[in-house]
Amino acid sequence: MLEPQERLEAARLAAAGCPEKQGIGRLGEKQLHACLKYYYEPRPAHHEIPVQGFVADICNESGIIEIQTGSFDKLRRKLECFLEQSLVTLVYPLPHRKWLRWIDPQTGEISEARKSPKTGQAAEACFELGKIQALLGRKNLHIRLLLLDMEEHRYLNGWSRDGKKGSTRAERIPLSVVEEIALDAPVDYLQLLPAGLPDPFTRAELAKLTRLSPKRNQYLLRCLLKLGLLRQEGKRGRSYLYFIEKNAATAAEKERGQSENDKSIEETQKAL
Repeated sequence: MLEPQERLEAARLAAAGCPEKQGIGRLGEKQLHACLKYYYEPRPAHHEIPVQGFVADICNESGIIEIQTGSFDKLRRKLECFLEQSLVTLVYPLPHRKWLRWIDPQTGEISEARKSPKTGQAAEACFELGKIQALLGRKNLHIRLLLLDMEEHRYLNGWSRDGKKGSTRAERIPLSVVEEIALDAPVDYLQLLPAGLPDPFTRAELAKLTRLSPKRNQYLLRCLLKLGLLRQEGKRGRSYLYFIEKNAATAAEKERGQSENDKSIEETQKAL
C-alpha cells in the first residue's frame, strides 16, 4: 500500500491527466477536489455516481465518499439521502501550512509563493461541522479531517488598495498530507481539544492553547457540548467551567451497536 504522500502524488498526476467531462461532478471542479477524488478512489469508474437524485463524488465497495472543499450550508439534505442508502465518509480538507500566490486579473501574471504566517488546525472544522450537527451522531457517518500543506492562488481583485482583502480564491493545490483525523464515534471528537488542556477548563484557557478566535472557540465548545462530551458547570471567578465527559463519551460509543450497524450497511450496499 502506498504511503499518504505517494498516494497524493499519484492522485495529482491522475487528476491532471484525466480527460475533461461534462458530467455534473466535473463542472467547475477545482484541482483540490479532483485530486482528492483520486486520492480516496484511484478508479475513475467509481467517481460521480448518481444516488437517489444526487451525485456522489465516490461510490465503491466501502460505501459513499463525499469530499467537501467548501461550505457545508447545502450539504445536509444530500447527506441525509446518502445515509439512508449506505455507509458515508465525509472528507473535509483543511490547510495546515499555506503558500500564497497572487494573480493579476488584468495580465494573468502570478507572484512568487509566500508562506502564510497562519497554521491551520483540525478544530477549525467545527465551524462547518456545526451546520450538520444533527447528523454527527449517526451510526453510519464517518468524518475525515484531512490536514494538508497547500498552495493557494488568489486574484488581486479585492476591495482593499492592494486588492488582497476580499479577494477571490482561484485554486488550492495540495502539496503534502500532514495528518488525517478520523471522527467515527462521539468520543473521537475529543481529539479536537488541544493537548495540555486542564479538566475542568475555562474559555480563556482553551483560547490560550488553540490560538483561535473567540468565535471559532465558541463553535468548538458548542459542537462538543451538543455531542455530550463537555459539561458546563460552575464558575472560577467570572469564568464558566467546562468538564470533559470521558465516561459519557465511552458509554455512547458502546451503545452504537456496531455489529447491528454493519449488518444494516451491508444490506443497503447490496441494493446500490
